[in-house]
Amino acid sequence: MADPIATEETTRLIASNKVEGTSVYNHEGEKLGSIYNFMVEKREGRVEYAVLQFGGLFGIGSEYYPLPWNVLTYDPSRGGYAIDLDKSVLEQAPRYAVGKEPDFDRAYGRTVYDYYGVTYPF
Repeated sequence: MADPIATEETTRLIASNKVEGTSVYNHEGEKLGSIYNFMVEKREGRVEYAVLQFGGLFGIGSEYYPLPWNVLTYDPSRGGYAIDLDKSVLEQAPRYAVGKEPDFDRAYGRTVYDYYGVTYPF
């Protein structure tokens, strides 16, 4: 009998449904929020943003913070992603509320990537 095909996680890949809801911590171990979803560039198939859901109470009143994918590091000891970012810096980052999503065009992408000090590759 053949081995079952891994559909959720391998040593190198993970399914989108397993990323969504994963906690994000700063390097001090403080939980900042969780991955709400991620945005994939249609033609190249590269993840451009992980959208962090942060703030509010039980998801009510929370806001959404696009994070350049490459600022996140998976931390197996926490079972979540780590980012070298203080909560006060995140509170000033580009964000949006439900129903007020940005265009996610290149100009917005450059704004987000510039805020985190990384080069916008798209």
